[in-house]
Amino acid sequence: MALGVATPALAAEPAAAAPVEDAGTITVTARKRSEDILKVPVTVTALTAETLAQKGVVSMSGLAQSTPGININDNSSGHADRSFQQIVIRGFTPSTTLATTTSMFIDGVAVASPSAIMSVSDPKQVEVVKGPQSAYYGRNTFAGAINISTKDPTSEWHGNLLGMVGTRDNYRLQGAIEGPIFGDVLTFRITGDRWAKSGSWNNAAPGGGTLGDQKSTIGTATLLFKPAHNFSIKLFGLMSEDRDGAPAQARLYAYDIKSSSGAVIAPSQSNCSFQGNSRGVAGQGTAVTNAYICGVTPKLAYPVSANVANTDAIRSWLSSPTNRIVSPSEGVDGYGLRRISHHAHANAEWVINPNITAAVLAGYNREVWSTLIDLDGLDTSSIAYPANPKGYWDFPYLIERKTNDWSMEGRVNYKFGRLRGVAGVSYLKAQQFQGGGGGFTALTSALLSPGGKAESRTTGLFFGATYDFTDKLSASVEGRYQIDWLGAFTRPSGQTLQAGYLPAGTYAGGSLLASAKYNNFTPRAIINYQFNPSFMAYASWAKGVNPAQFNTAILSTSTAIQNAAIAAGGELSIKPEKITNYEVGVKGKVLNGALRYTAAAYYAQWRDQINAISIIVNDPTSATGTSFQNVSANTGNVDLYGIEGDFSFKVNDLITLDGAGAINASDIKQFRSTTVSQLTGIFDFSGKEMKNTSKYSANLGALLHGDLPSVDDGKWFARLDWSYKSGQWSNEANILRTPDRHIFNLRGGVSKGNVAVEAFVNNLFNNHTYTSIGDNYAIDNTLAHFGFYSAAVMGLPELRTVGVQVKVKM
Repeated sequence: MALGVATPALAAEPAAAAPVEDAGTITVTARKRSEDILKVPVTVTALTAETLAQKGVVSMSGLAQSTPGININDNSSGHADRSFQQIVIRGFTPSTTLATTTSMFIDGVAVASPSAIMSVSDPKQVEVVKGPQSAYYGRNTFAGAINISTKDPTSEWHGNLLGMVGTRDNYRLQGAIEGPIFGDVLTFRITGDRWAKSGSWNNAAPGGGTLGDQKSTIGTATLLFKPAHNFSIKLFGLMSEDRDGAPAQARLYAYDIKSSSGAVIAPSQSNCSFQGNSRGVAGQGTAVTNAYICGVTPKLAYPVSANVANTDAIRSWLSSPTNRIVSPSEGVDGYGLRRISHHAHANAEWVINPNITAAVLAGYNREVWSTLIDLDGLDTSSIAYPANPKGYWDFPYLIERKTNDWSMEGRVNYKFGRLRGVAGVSYLKAQQFQGGGGGFTALTSALLSPGGKAESRTTGLFFGATYDFTDKLSASVEGRYQIDWLGAFTRPSGQTLQAGYLPAGTYAGGSLLASAKYNNFTPRAIINYQFNPSFMAYASWAKGVNPAQFNTAILSTSTAIQNAAIAAGGELSIKPEKITNYEVGVKGKVLNGALRYTAAAYYAQWRDQINAISIIVNDPTSATGTSFQNVSANTGNVDLYGIEGDFSFKVNDLITLDGAGAINASDIKQFRSTTVSQLTGIFDFSGKEMKNTSKYSANLGALLHGDLPSVDDGKWFARLDWSYKSGQWSNEANILRTPDRHIFNLRGGVSKGNVAVEAFVNNLFNNHTYTSIGDNYAIDNTLAHFGFYSAAVMGLPELRTVGVQVKVKM
């Protein structure tokens, strides 16, 4: 169930040739060892290559549609594109742009961001593990973990080639080849993938074009070395590049945006007002009246548009290396996104004897990206503004990020009689740089503000032990002792800091400005009872930790901005987030295995929640006179609870049904946000729900398949999928939310031997419902409404896509 080729990768085997999956035979590695999915006492969803093909899942968006309880938030930083995509499981919405509550892995090795995990072509299996997984996976597995398993190359020559064309210039060319280098001892697999599409939305601004264009080029390589029957080394590498145009997004305005002649360019769609607070701090500030939009988001009242003409001035600005985080040679050269990702890992496994297996994993990630956005997000060419070289109001804004990380893990799996489990040690070192800036006057390097390095080093000791008291009753005790060290450094060229968080002065390049160390133990206990071979029940208790953060970028700003950040509660060093999770579940099968099911209920206490605080400051040291910054702070406590379930029912040899549903509720106990309180005047958020997540979600699929009459080795299939996500709140005050979203996808195809031909219609009924929402600003040349939230940014969906694809296996 996917949005066609709207986002990359996860392409799979031809569905027409795929057998119906027997869910009871799926093996997962949610606890770092192979276990039957219907017998592992953890909430986990697994999609094999065959299942991915049957559902047409080719992207993370498609994975989220096929898995209730998951949302993809691409609107966490005020623009809806692929730069800051966040995976939200069970309503654990990361409130800061760079934070995550879900970690991602390839073959059990951590990756830097969703962009890498989305780039794995033709995977063996995708596992979504829900609930805190800190005991095994460590940092950031606060709400869950997603692991993609890659295919091992075989000692026989195989290959496949896939070609696809579709509406709006959709195309895809993907290929893979594998075979022996030295018999069974050394084998290889290479894949390549290139896809692109034009956006679904026409740009009404001068220059036209479309919004939402995307393009990705991906390559992977695997080497498998088996010098002995009990020892193997697997090497995997991935390189990808994303080059997207301006994002498909729009704003709902609470105030009219007018041209120089007084004509309304974008009308206010406000239907309510609030008695806000000028400072957003309880007991301080003065009352102000703020217009906003309340209830369910309305349709747009103006054409979708953005100023995204790539002028010589834009190109010259982006070609300068001064004050840059990303080298111009790797950066964006106009409006849109450019991202370059490198991932490599090695996995060595030694089966010492039938009871002991040792494994060593090592991984490396490097990712650089930059995105240039039209910050005002509207065609403002009719607003005269002589201070801008274009002659009209425009606000280009550059955002950049660079990350590097290295990880290692060693573990031993064991089984002695009734006792089995795993023990190991892990280490992760991660470095991050971010910066950017922009303005509405002449573009110079002085508008850019690069931040220094933020570094984290995480060491973990972990274990898991399961004891079978009887053939039916088992208990597991798991845990991780984790040491997190965080440091904030100056830029390599050195920094002159104004007074604020630190004393004013000039600090040498690479100097350590601040550091902190945190020690945590995260246990999990599970008890499960196998009532009979077809029914199992379990209960668990677990604790998790999400590592702390530094507000590093704020150090390079003016004293005025730093003081505003301090007043808003944004400390330099932020405490880790913590969770306590309780869960019960059942798994089983009936009707001789024709109907298979899982169900779980959970209750989680999220404490010291890290939230984003946006600050707009009148800054005389800035070339624009105004500075826009984000800081983070521990300002929330939330309880989350819900129920989830899924089933697969083989009705007969012709019909197979599958479905899943989730209720993911949240109850805010404590929350503080200067920006939300400035707008609404609300300081008590108790009883409110989390933003950017769907409380209710479900999917249902019907597959018809069989043999083609009178055609040797001929097969056919037809599949209809429905996905439902309830609306999402824009903020924790719960004043504005998106409508419920229903997506229908239709696929069908035939195959004969190694050739499969498919046709698909994604978003069958051309649903226009917004995909994401975030509070933002009505930005014009007056900047009159740039101090408080005055608009909402909406992510626009991929509209109906029709296409055909052909895949040949060799």
